Amino acid sequence: MIGTRAIEKTVTADLQAAEIQETLYLIGRPTLKNYIRFARSNAVKSPGAGALADQWRSAYSLVGQLARSEAGLADDPPIVSISVKEHKPLLSEFLKNPLVRHGFNIVPTEVAFVELDRLVVSQKHIDLEHARRLEASLGRNPGPEQVFRACLVSDQPRPPVTWGRTGDGRYVFMSPSNDLRYLGPMSMKSRHIRGIPPPGDVVGVIGMAVGFGSNLLSAIHVENRLILHNGSHRAYALRKIGIKNVPCIVQHVSSRDELEIVGASEVRRHPDRYLEDPRPSMFADYFNPGLHTVMRVQPRLRQITVKVNVEETYVPAL
Repeated sequence: MIGTRAIEKTVTADLQAAEIQETLYLIGRPTLKNYIRFARSNAVKSPGAGALADQWRSAYSLVGQLARSEAGLADDPPIVSISVKEHKPLLSEFLKNPLVRHGFNIVPTEVAFVELDRLVVSQKHIDLEHARRLEASLGRNPGPEQVFRACLVSDQPRPPVTWGRTGDGRYVFMSPSNDLRYLGPMSMKSRHIRGIPPPGDVVGVIGMAVGFGSNLLSAIHVENRLILHNGSHRAYALRKIGIKNVPCIVQHVSSRDELEIVGASEVRRHPDRYLEDPRPSMFADYFNPGLHTVMRVQPRLRQITVKVNVEETYVPAL
């Protein structure tokens, strides 16, 4: 067993080169409290609450103007099916990815071109250092195949992760990547476990999976709007070099019950904010200087703690 501080120290070694980072943060929408909290918790040198409130009020006023001048802009965005003939080799490679086969099989799904600026967004911040690395890897004028791979081929190096048992049935995972997440339980048989001596005559194994999602560029089509679901940094890097229409996994959701299954937590909690607002937060806002601020922030570690709790008892045999 190792302590949480030991795990954190190991992962922190991977962050030494990064030191101070820049983050883009959307402002002007609910809530001012969250904006002040984010700045105080993350900014290297946070402005005072008064200055932050002034920034937010200015953006809030612009949000009100856009609600009138761009009402309905998020409605009925174009979804253009990809030509199978033109992209057949790339599509074949894409469909072989097990993350695609098993991660996008709940609702009807297609691969299509979407217009980035028409996407509704729920993610408030963009890690500009990460986006710049992606932009540099794309070059100034990437071809169609390179754009397709940037959006839909998950071949990027895995971010560093350290994990270990810290006692009392707790397992702690740490990574500088925001994409680290709890992936859910897995039921396994003893034959699935190789190279580890069994502690007894095993009849079943319950795995608590922690790792990374597909992180492919994907959007949810619901109530005639497209909500960006994954791949915000890839999309930002592409838009930064002038590419506005990109290939994307589009999940077609027919009800809010289905949205509860496939939507991001923020969208599930506040669906009206993204589906009913006449002019919700949209991808174009990342590039509107009146609707975002750029902060210098300290790098942070994402921590996932999994606790195993076992109960042994007797019940009547019926």
